[in-house]
Amino acid sequence: MYTSGYANRNAMASAPAASHPQFNATGLISEVLYREDQPMMTQLLLLPLLQQLGQQERWQLWLTPQQKLSRQWVQASGLPLSKVMQVNQMSPDTTLESMVRALRTGNYSVVIGWVTEALTEEEHLQLANAAEEGSAIGFIMRPVRTTSLASRQFSGLKIHSNLYH
Repeated sequence: MYTSGYANRNAMASAPAASHPQFNATGLISEVLYREDQPMMTQLLLLPLLQQLGQQERWQLWLTPQQKLSRQWVQASGLPLSKVMQVNQMSPDTTLESMVRALRTGNYSVVIGWVTEALTEEEHLQLANAAEEGSAIGFIMRPVRTTSLASRQFSGLKIHSNLYH
């Protein structure tokens, strides 16, 4: 997941420990790479944040390529049906431009858009600036091809533990 932006840490730090502080963003863009054959994993990661953002007065905007959000799913997920707005049949070519415009307005707590290709530095910067200007969060949803995962060599550190051997 690629993230950039700034969180309003002062608002979080000054909230009393007994209360549940509202998440206040001054601009955040995050790219979520997901596997289309594992939709539950993405839901597990995003739903708690979307539910919390649903407590704000602002809308949640979903820019989806083909699928239409089910009213039943939105309600069952604990998202506020009255604050979820969807524009479907979005072309991947216009998704980023639409996200930039929507993030800038400040009318949305979160804007979620689906793209098929990785963002360029310039596109990411445009989104980050728009999110900061509108004090909003933007999620770039991008599917990962499962065939490329199997053939890809991951670099990393392997940590062996006696607990599992």
